[in-house]
Amino acid sequence: MDTLKLIATSFQSEYKKTPVHLKVLDCFLVYGVVTAAIQFLYMMLVGSFPFNSFLSGVFSSVGFFVLTVVLRMQANPANKDFKNLSPERAFADYVLCSCLLFYVAWNFMG
Repeated sequence: MDTLKLIATSFQSEYKKTPVHLKVLDCFLVYGVVTAAIQFLYMMLVGSFPFNSFLSGVFSSVGFFVLTVVLRMQANPANKDFKNLSPERAFADYVLCSCLLFYVAWNFMG
């Protein structure tokens, strides 16, 4: 029990140092996971009659999650791998890839 409390305390103290724009991206990540979970729960309870719609919904949620993780990695000032990439360029790439992702999912839905 003390170990869990120590882990939670250290996580909170480190997360307070995180910039606000990264915390907003973390909220988007939680939203993507919750959306995929709700879709899966709905499929389990009601059924998956238009299976293409279920697949495109889950594909959109997972793709949205992956793209947001990549944006978070690129926007993090502590990450030195993307120091030559401007935040505006990273966001433009994110928007373009998101539009492409949702277009493909929309076409797959039928």
